[in-house]
Amino acid sequence: MNLVIFDLDGTLIETAGEIGLAANRTLEDFELGPVSDSDVRRWIGHGTGWLMKQAWLDKGQDPEADSVKWDRVMERFVHHYFETAGSQSYPYPHVMETLARLGEMGVKRAILTNKEGRFTDRVLAAHGLDKTLLDGVVSGDTLPVKKPNPAGIHHLLSQFNIGIQNALFVGDSETDIKTAKAAKMVCWAVPYGYNHGRPIADENPDRVVEDVRPVIEYFSALQTIARAQQH
Repeated sequence: MNLVIFDLDGTLIETAGEIGLAANRTLEDFELGPVSDSDVRRWIGHGTGWLMKQAWLDKGQDPEADSVKWDRVMERFVHHYFETAGSQSYPYPHVMETLARLGEMGVKRAILTNKEGRFTDRVLAAHGLDKTLLDGVVSGDTLPVKKPNPAGIHHLLSQFNIGIQNALFVGDSETDIKTAKAAKMVCWAVPYGYNHGRPIADENPDRVVEDVRPVIEYFSALQTIARAQQH
């Protein structure tokens, strides 16, 4: 059996617009100006709490200075992002048909994201990414740790009882590459996502692919080799 693990934001789904909208609505609540789309794209990848902290710092505010106020900031952000999650995002080209084809091949398909589960669920539901297209999801609060800790990878390998030699990780950021390398797992990267403003090739993934379609060829080759070894 085979397993592919995808990152979510910047790999399968373009989400920067709706995250930025929630962040800017939060800043407006506190009479602060907006942050730019390019900044939001640089900040995606470590979870929404970290992203909002960067937006707050960008406005000269200190999250550590007043914990009660910061709690109110995050309450407002959660409120806004719960409203915007899934509202402006969209799957990247070839994502939906690739997930469907992998399922037909018997490849298990999972997501490993640092986005909190309540937001992950809304984004997935908005785009029809249900159990017909995904077999497992590990969000940023599913386990006690998140990426780049490789625990999420190990969790999914164990869930499906699949050896790491039969698995592939596909992401878009330094965090994803570090996670896969920590697990000693083959890692591919797409160049169109959010890598803190740097080319993803700089992070030395095993391969950079223009979109997710080559994942089909990868597992087709693995399955051909496995069948040959059985005879």
